[in-house]
Amino acid sequence: MPARGPVIVLTGPTGTGKTDWAIRLAEQLPVEIVSVDSALVYRGLDIGTAKPSRALRAHTPHHLIDICDPAESYSAGRFVQDAVRLVDEIQSRGNVPLLVGGTMLYLRALWRGIAPLPTASPELRKSIDDRAASVGWPVLHEELAKLDPDAAARIHPNDAQRIQRALEVCYAAGRPISELQRATRSPLADTPLQNWALVSANRATLHERLEQRFHEMMKLGFLDEVAALRARGDLTADHPAIRAVGYRQLWAYFDGDFPLDEAVRRGIFATRQLAKRQLTWLRAEVELTRINPHEGGAFERWSTQVRAAVDRERDKC
Repeated sequence: MPARGPVIVLTGPTGTGKTDWAIRLAEQLPVEIVSVDSALVYRGLDIGTAKPSRALRAHTPHHLIDICDPAESYSAGRFVQDAVRLVDEIQSRGNVPLLVGGTMLYLRALWRGIAPLPTASPELRKSIDDRAASVGWPVLHEELAKLDPDAAARIHPNDAQRIQRALEVCYAAGRPISELQRATRSPLADTPLQNWALVSANRATLHERLEQRFHEMMKLGFLDEVAALRARGDLTADHPAIRAVGYRQLWAYFDGDFPLDEAVRRGIFATRQLAKRQLTWLRAEVELTRINPHEGGAFERWSTQVRAAVDRERDKC
């Protein structure tokens, strides 16, 4: 059996150059890239997700890209199952799994495991939704803060989906969701993980880059891509694929909610907010080596560290 090396994780906020670094590393090591991105799983979401081109994917093996129809849902639980299977398959080929992406919920599920949570109750969920419609999600977030302060600290007061689920678990299980999550174990607990995050030292630089990238996506046909998704006739703003940053705002433009320039402005703002949430998640992770991607020689230092980690782990086998 081929020697088993470590699993390499490269994460960070959107727009920090993770894909570029992964492709450059693939020129030096026999890596296979496993996407950790909740939007890249969907077919037809290409421009707005900055999806690697087919030519690039043909040159370097990529996984968990274009595996779902936009009408489907893809969960953290399914990601963990897929990622663990792929890690085993990639290592059995003698290659190095390189997990790349910024969907922090997926990474946390992989790092810590997924708690055995109670099955969703339609009646309980409707009761929570009805209350939210009456008093607003921020009020329910305050309620969650009393029942589960740790979960509330991680969840934005307007994040309806996560507030709903956390409250649902509290009521159904009689225990905070954060307590159940702490009792779980990572499915890769016995696998050496090397975790790095690309974190820009200058927030303004990242914001400028995100704005430029959004405008470039628009020039490449982002609006036409959203129009094609609408033309299918079976998708709505409630589908997870359409709730992705950028898609949601352009979809609202087609709904007539606001003009195109306002949709673009909101899309840029939402992208910046996504980066802010990702940074908040990353600050809570202590077992991460942070790298400023804009520092001279940063990639070279990182690739040297990765090669050393691969050699070190393989020497143990």
